[in-house]
Amino acid sequence: MKTINLFRFGFLMIAAMTLMFAGCKKDTTTNKGSANTESMQQLTNDENNVENASDQALNDANLVLSPAKLKSTESGGPCNTTITFSPVINDTITIDIEYHGKDCSNTHIRSGHVIIKKRFLEDWGVAGATVIVRLNNFTITKISNEKSLTLNGTKHFQNVSGHYLWQLDSTVTSIEHRVWGTVTATFENGDRVWNIARQRTFTGSLIALVMTIDGFGAADGHTNLATWGINRNGEQFYSSITQSVVHKQVCNGDPCSGVIVHEIPAASKSATITFGYDSNNNPITNGDCPTRYRVDWVVGSNSGTFFLPL
Repeated sequence: MKTINLFRFGFLMIAAMTLMFAGCKKDTTTNKGSANTESMQQLTNDENNVENASDQALNDANLVLSPAKLKSTESGGPCNTTITFSPVINDTITIDIEYHGKDCSNTHIRSGHVIIKKRFLEDWGVAGATVIVRLNNFTITKISNEKSLTLNGTKHFQNVSGHYLWQLDSTVTSIEHRVWGTVTATFENGDRVWNIARQRTFTGSLIALVMTIDGFGAADGHTNLATWGINRNGEQFYSSITQSVVHKQVCNGDPCSGVIVHEIPAASKSATITFGYDSNNNPITNGDCPTRYRVDWVVGSNSGTFFLPL
């Protein structure tokens, strides 16, 4: 059976979600008044960096928990890591992934630990199997700009449907994973607490994977939350997925459809991100791959729309 580099694919799909407002050429289609959107731009960028780092850790945990048919390197583990298995204590085994170098795509340098705790006799491929994933000074430094992000915290990682990704075929048509918990993200100006509640559903095949992302969190009257907490400006934020975000391997893992809404209610700010546009700022059709996405922003009584490249 043909294998897939899940680590690299997962990274590409999440990295493709990075929504960089600043420094990009904007095509403004509507604009009502003028306003400073800097905090929304920063929130959007920070959220996707946190998600990227978090998902890298989860992808590595999935690799370690899966059989050898699902591997990113010839040795079967994440690149530049040392994996240590502890003795079984009270039916629990601890797996320590220690990082000391570049990731498999050679885009980030990683350090710190991802520590997995699981029931020794529970198979990760069984429906409902759940492990605890603890991030201990898990630091990712982007090589291109030397910017770093450090995560600490504990999350639950559940294989809701059961099975392994390499089993996707005509009989196993869908595999669902969920992750929830709290992490502390360390930015340049201090620490911020982020809550996470994300569902990843995989369909297709090993050579044409499709990953659909949804949020299942709820807080303060907000639903479908993927993340929420305090941003680096000390503002309470809520980021919900109002339409499932679909990433396709055949489109280099880019988001091809879906809607994410970032809100800072206390400051009357929001940004709605809609995926699935072509180079002419028109919705894609006939299964084409997207090249741009739409941003609709509101700050108080001011609003605007522009398109940015993926």
